[in-house]
Amino acid sequence: MNRSVLYDAPGPRGRRRILVASVAAALILVGLAALAVRRLATNGQFAGEKWSPLFDPNDVNFPDLWRLLGGGLLHTLTAAVLAMSLSLVLGVLIAMTRISASRWYRWAVVGVVEILRGVPVVIAIFFAYQVLPTYGFRLPLLWYIVIGLTAYNSVVISEIIRAGILAVPRGQSDAAAALGLTRGQTQRFILLPQAFRSMLPALISQLVVILKDTSIGAFISYEELLRRGLIIIQTLRNPIQTYLVIAAIFVLINYLVGRLAIYVEARLSARRA
Repeated sequence: MNRSVLYDAPGPRGRRRILVASVAAALILVGLAALAVRRLATNGQFAGEKWSPLFDPNDVNFPDLWRLLGGGLLHTLTAAVLAMSLSLVLGVLIAMTRISASRWYRWAVVGVVEILRGVPVVIAIFFAYQVLPTYGFRLPLLWYIVIGLTAYNSVVISEIIRAGILAVPRGQSDAAAALGLTRGQTQRFILLPQAFRSMLPALISQLVVILKDTSIGAFISYEELLRRGLIIIQTLRNPIQTYLVIAAIFVLINYLVGRLAIYVEARLSARRA
C-alpha cells in the first residue's frame, strides 16, 4: 500500500538512480573532506602546539586562555540578557500599542516598526556607537550593543507578538467584553498569554538570533567572546582551533536555549491541558 502523501513512491529504476546519486554524492563529500584534512595537515594545523593551549591543562597558556574566553563569554551573555529583556518588554509595548492605536497616530507606530525592521542590525549598532557620542551620550561599549540589538529586535518581536494576538479566536475578545473587561484588560489577561504560548517557538528563535548577534560587538572593540578569540588568535596564531572552540560554545548555548524552549512549551501545554 502506498503511504506516500506528498509524492509518488519511486519504482525500482528510480530507487537505483537515487542510490547511485547518493553514493556518488557521499564519495564526493568524503573526497573533499580528505582533501581538506590533507591540506590542514600539510599546513601543520594538527600540530600539538596549536591545540594544547585550548585542551591541555598542563599547557602554560591553558589557564590564561580559558580565563580570557570565560570573561568574553560573560560579556556576551550580559549583552544578550540585557538586549533580550529590553526587546521583550518593548516588543510587547509596541505590539499592544499598534493593535490598540487610534487611526490618527497608528501610521507613526507602523512607520517606526517598518523603518527599524528594515535596517540591518549591524547598522543599528554602528549608528548607536557613532551617533550617540556626538550628542553627548558617552556610554560603555556594552550599551551601544544593547541599544542597537534592542532597536532592531524589539520591533521584530512586536510583529511576532502582534501576529500571535491576531491569531487568537475573536470569540475570546467577545467573551472578555461580555464579562465587562476593558480593552486593555482583555489584551493583558486574555489575548497576550495565549499569544505567548502560540508564538513561543518564534520568540525563542529570535532570542537565539540576539545571542548570536552580540558577536557584532567585536567590531566596535567590545570584548565579548569573538573579540577575546581574536586576541587569542593574534597571540597564538591558531585561528582554526580558536574559531572551532568559539563556534562550539555558541552551538552549545543555543542548543540549551532550544531545549529550554521545548521544556517551557511542554509545561505550558501540560498546564493548559
